[in-house]
Amino acid sequence: MKRATLFLLSAVLLVSCSTSAAPPEYKVKFETSRGDFVVEVHRDWAPLGADRFYELVKSGFYDDARFFRVVPGFVVQWGLNKDPKASAEWREKQIQDDPVKESNHPAYITFAKRSQPNSRTTQVFINFGNNERLDEMGFAPFGKVTEGMDVVAALYPDYGEEPQQNLIESEGNAYLQREFPKLDYIKTARIQ
Repeated sequence: MKRATLFLLSAVLLVSCSTSAAPPEYKVKFETSRGDFVVEVHRDWAPLGADRFYELVKSGFYDDARFFRVVPGFVVQWGLNKDPKASAEWREKQIQDDPVKESNHPAYITFAKRSQPNSRTTQVFINFGNNERLDEMGFAPFGKVTEGMDVVAALYPDYGEEPQQNLIESEGNAYLQREFPKLDYIKTARIQ
């Protein structure tokens, strides 16, 4: 009995040590091909989303990522890695949905997800317009742009929703550079 208890305790400690929570609030500076912007994250808005975003930024996942979906008046979206192997690795690391505590107002950042519950992985979007209708669909904002929203609004929009996510996942930036060379991109994303 003691051995089983000790094993269980060790397993719990291992899991808790490997999953670190993000700070209650933190800022991320994005240096992009269009200029810089800053996102302020509030963990109390959506803790699982804030933790995943923190993990992705710290790992450099968003560096050199393209803003592959730009729909004026709606959203700008990114979060597929330049390397198809990295995107494949994260595709299976889905996180549970957070309750929606804040609304999808302009400049608020939210994880993208499929229609199935608990399907968030790495893709995020910033709302251009007031997208409150997304609240009832379970899109939980975890932060907002506090500096450089003019930069976000100026990201290259002319490809709209043309880039195919399945091809980005399978070919990475090679596909985007070949077919959509004018897309703006993230040079670096760093915790401030």
